[in-house]
Amino acid sequence: MLSFLTDPPRFLFFTGKGGVGKTSIACATAVHLADQGRRVLLVSTDPASNVGQVFDFTIGNAITPIPGVPGLSAMEIDPEAAAHAYRERIVGPVRGLLPDREIASITEQLSGSCTTEVASFDEFTALLTDEALIGDYDHVVFDTAPTGHTIRLLQLPGNWSDFLDAGKGDASCLGPLAGLDKQRSAYAGAVAALQDSETTRLVLVARAQAGALDEIARTQSELDQISISSGCVVINAVLPEAAGDEPLAAAVRRRERDLLNSLPASLTALPVDLISLKPSNVMGLPALRALLCAGEPAAGPAATVSEQLTEHRLADLINDIEAGGHGLVMCMGKGGVGKTTIASAIAIALAERGHPVHLTTTDPAAHLEQTLDGGVAHLRVTRIDPVQATREYRDHVMESKGAQLDEAGRANLAEDLLSPCTEEVAVFRQFSAVIGEGRTGFVIVDTAPTGHTLLLLDAAGSYHRDMVRQMGSAAGFKTPMMMMQDPDLTKVILITLPEQTPVLEASILKADLDRAGIHPWAWVVNASIQAAHPQSEFLRMRAASEAQPIHRVRELAPRLAVVPLQAQEPVGLPALRTLF
Repeated sequence: MLSFLTDPPRFLFFTGKGGVGKTSIACATAVHLADQGRRVLLVSTDPASNVGQVFDFTIGNAITPIPGVPGLSAMEIDPEAAAHAYRERIVGPVRGLLPDREIASITEQLSGSCTTEVASFDEFTALLTDEALIGDYDHVVFDTAPTGHTIRLLQLPGNWSDFLDAGKGDASCLGPLAGLDKQRSAYAGAVAALQDSETTRLVLVARAQAGALDEIARTQSELDQISISSGCVVINAVLPEAAGDEPLAAAVRRRERDLLNSLPASLTALPVDLISLKPSNVMGLPALRALLCAGEPAAGPAATVSEQLTEHRLADLINDIEAGGHGLVMCMGKGGVGKTTIASAIAIALAERGHPVHLTTTDPAAHLEQTLDGGVAHLRVTRIDPVQATREYRDHVMESKGAQLDEAGRANLAEDLLSPCTEEVAVFRQFSAVIGEGRTGFVIVDTAPTGHTLLLLDAAGSYHRDMVRQMGSAAGFKTPMMMMQDPDLTKVILITLPEQTPVLEASILKADLDRAGIHPWAWVVNASIQAAHPQSEFLRMRAASEAQPIHRVRELAPRLAVVPLQAQEPVGLPALRTLF
């Protein structure tokens, strides 16, 4: 029996970064419990939810019985709809009373991921505290959970509206909290349920990939700070022996084994379950019932890989970048998709063609400078430490703005500065110092803030004022925001993986950037099994499942490159050169 299914409590939460399989495992868990005669409600608050697709049945934002599974019902909370309604409750009463510019600023303030998460938490608070609503169910299974940051925000003292109105808080994650004091007692009940290990179990879901494992380790740390026990770890989609012995499969298994043997101590202290990768996507009841079963999955018949991707090469994008003679290239995307790898490959290729290149990165490995610097003529590598940059920025804000606040206000501000937006702002402040180099050479930036964060900085006015002070008042200068909006100077490349959730997350990022007047120049689909031309039946079936996500990218991307999954980890100059 898998550890996370042993003596399950009433509430089970599945959390982890996008694309790790939370939805499939949550659905399979709900089916498993219902098959044992339990009454189960499955609830999704995941912005990338595909619960309805998994069951091949339309669900929506209402409790709906699932055909073929007696005792199981499900509902999908639409986070975007919840966030829209939430924004309207705050903005609606002042629309027509305040200037349009202020309304636009408030609306943007409430357009980030923190608002979506708070709005979703608002929706499922009732499911944790309203017995009239959930009294008929033995278990409630949640696909995704709020972060520790959001829960801590809801626990803090003070009146959020007064805090913002007095100008003590910037346009940031505090915005979604304005006006929530009336619901604080309901939130307190929900938080109490989350903190009760007899009532609630949080399951941290990841893949055997460094980025996904780092994400759940951070989540574990956040939850520890607010006395919420994680309960279990699930490592999903571990490549089985059924994938065969070809070099690609053997190399992937070796990488996964090394990662699993070096899990962070905070995770090894918890029960860890491994679930094998299946040869095809987990859709339909038979696949859900098989997902949690022990044993190797059967490979099935060989799949036909209909599309050939060799014409879409990273080298083609590099040729187009080189044609401009100089410019700023920003590689963006969710964590774990290979931004650093792609940025490094582009930088090496341009430098080896004789162009001056500055690669600036937040690569956490800390050895990128040593790997590349000195090994490639014309290439300069700098690294920004996100932890240090964020710490320095928080200290600066607390020493300046926080010095004028009372104890409760300082607590509010300190928590606000723990939001993901803070790291984006802190890192981008350091990136901005090198962006101007793109006018004379090539600057390759590994990661960048979201369009939402850029708009917040712009709306607040402080960002442009800072840039004016730093760059002087000479006519004709451009702020980094303005440079990113200039298609003749900046090329934004979105990096994703050939899977449904990462592609959906990248499309959300695209919309976010579009709203800020920054339009992606190209997309890169990284680590494609299909493009690696596998030979085993198992891997060919997995390759076939990439066709639909890649087709979706083709619909969105003005330019596209597909990079094959590499047999060897793309670390070091020889391995990076193979990408182009």
